Amino acid sequence: MKHATGRAPLIGVTACRQQLGKNSSHTAGDKYVEAAGFAGIPLILPARDEPVDPLRILERLDGILFTGSPSNVEPHHYNGAPSAEGTRHDVFRDRLTLPLLQAAIDTGVPVFCICRGFQELNVSLGGTLHQRVQELPGYLDHREPHEAPLEEQYSPRHLVHVQPGGKFERLGLAESFMVNSLHSQGIDRLADGLRAEALAPDGLIEAVSMEDAPGFVLGVQWHPEWRFVDNPVSLRLFKAFREACLAHAAGERLREKAL
Repeated sequence: MKHATGRAPLIGVTACRQQLGKNSSHTAGDKYVEAAGFAGIPLILPARDEPVDPLRILERLDGILFTGSPSNVEPHHYNGAPSAEGTRHDVFRDRLTLPLLQAAIDTGVPVFCICRGFQELNVSLGGTLHQRVQELPGYLDHREPHEAPLEEQYSPRHLVHVQPGGKFERLGLAESFMVNSLHSQGIDRLADGLRAEALAPDGLIEAVSMEDAPGFVLGVQWHPEWRFVDNPVSLRLFKAFREACLAHAAGERLREKAL
């Protein structure tokens, strides 16, 4: 994927820190890497013990895909109650993603945030999370059937309703459409500056944008990366992200020539 100046956008893909056998490993699901590859050249960002200064990372990137994960954001980042026993966390990922998101938004680097990434976006800007949506009165159970085949887990589960006057409407998305659902956490208090773009039938916020940001900022609770080329909504979202990354890369190239 190249633009007129000849430089392909470089797209960061956030990694998790997981134990694989006896080895501590940095992992990023193939579906995220392939989706990022639609926008440019994917580059996995490791969740190191001591992460690099976010501004040094952002000097090289034209966009970042903040991925989903088996782990949850540690609740102390949003003054939440201690997690239920058995909840998976990833302190190394939190150290990478939360400051990186803030810096990317401030500097105008396009970000597309999915599932955990969507929750990280809200937390990084001062919002809070529900830790177990399925236990709250009036809310749906948004978790996937854990013993089901992968195809069933990622199948459409519920509608989302687009809120008028926002980015989704400008992208030409329908007033409502079906999405998959594979999460137990969800947005509680929406961070200042974020705009709800779509709601689940129970009122849970399923997508957000940030209209006053200097660059592209989009987050969704579902998983559009799953076979995104076969889903018109998912494809439109990734096309919008790609366009933003191409524009950022073109702007960087022009700035380089001016120096």
